[in-house]
Amino acid sequence: MRAADVITSATRNAFRSKLRTTLTVLSLFVGAFTLTLTTALGAGVSDYVTKQVASLSTGDVLLVSPATTTDTTDGPAEYDPDGRQQSSQANPLGGGTLMSDDDLDAIAAIYGVDRVEPIRSISVDWVAASDTSTDTRFELDVNPTSSIGRSDLVAGAQLDQEADEAQVILPEDYVDTLGYDDADDAIGRTVELGYTVADGGEQSTEATIVGVARTSLLASGAGANQALTTEVADAQAVPGQPDAYAVAVAYLTGSGADGAVTDDDVTEVKLALADADLAGQTVEDQLGVVQTIINGIIGVLSAFAIVALIAASFGIINTLLMSVQERTREIGLMKAMGMSNGRVFGLFSLEAVVIGFLGSALGALAAIGVGTAISSVASAGPLAALPGLTLLLFDPLSVALVIAAIMLIAFLSGVLPARRAARQDPIESLRYE
Repeated sequence: MRAADVITSATRNAFRSKLRTTLTVLSLFVGAFTLTLTTALGAGVSDYVTKQVASLSTGDVLLVSPATTTDTTDGPAEYDPDGRQQSSQANPLGGGTLMSDDDLDAIAAIYGVDRVEPIRSISVDWVAASDTSTDTRFELDVNPTSSIGRSDLVAGAQLDQEADEAQVILPEDYVDTLGYDDADDAIGRTVELGYTVADGGEQSTEATIVGVARTSLLASGAGANQALTTEVADAQAVPGQPDAYAVAVAYLTGSGADGAVTDDDVTEVKLALADADLAGQTVEDQLGVVQTIINGIIGVLSAFAIVALIAASFGIINTLLMSVQERTREIGLMKAMGMSNGRVFGLFSLEAVVIGFLGSALGALAAIGVGTAISSVASAGPLAALPGLTLLLFDPLSVALVIAAIMLIAFLSGVLPARRAARQDPIESLRYE
């Protein structure tokens, strides 16, 4: 029997018992369907996070905070009146210890650091357009980390952190609200920002709109440059309170081509910061935590699919063992006519592979159809505020790997029945009733 005949015969024999084979295919279908969806979900979310990281950071800044210690073997640390201050509020960007001006000087002195700027959180009460017919005031949140990265812009340019004039990047949904025709029309216009100062009074200042940003999962609120942040932060600072900062931004100089910051540059600065009892993280490091959590969730979901596939593999073993038993006399006849043990093994192994291919291919195709519909509905509905996010991203290579992996599982499941068929004695098989 030629190889082509073995393949044709294996395909035909797989459906001798249509109901039994169909049930086995359906069990593989469930596993393939789930695994394809979870793989696409992971690819979609990872692709979105990767694009956001690329749009938010040029990789030339480090977020610097005091180094934290988990060593509790020596008990509580002794109070040092000349040491760093402790924050009275929880800080999501760092620990409870604050940096001083001496720390900023130490950071600036590190080789590879161009300049350092502390991050100062400001609270803006309202924003209003200065030069449109709309005089209504609207609430506005300022993103405290807007100075460490770039915004995902619809129009305009990034903030100039070294500019003397106050600059702001507005979220996209403020364009119509403030009375501008579109995002481009808002660029260069002036807005008035109102805020409460330390003594409880109210002040306002003007800032130029230099950009309009898309809504992002990883960055929300308006962006403000150093000039605007410093002006508001100074007005809101409590008189007599010493300067202390939870986080500072170190702008790096690069040794790569055209001054690009390389991984080695970042590593060297991180080591120097560690020597100064400070810790530095890139934006990618910060978002890596998000990526790790997402990968963990995707891994758990994929585990359920793998459990379903393992259960389906036992179905393949049972299906083929019953097939071997029912076709004992046929096996004996084939071997009596000169069919080798290897050919018999291959015949039954191919039957398992055919079942695996049908289950995985149908499951993957169904997942692509259902997932594409779900992704379209989600993009137009609940996830409309996250442009650029494809919830389920089907990569052809990933789909092919899922199908190949399930075919491999099916083949391995068919080894035991195929081996039993190949080892049968032709005389005894022909006597079997």
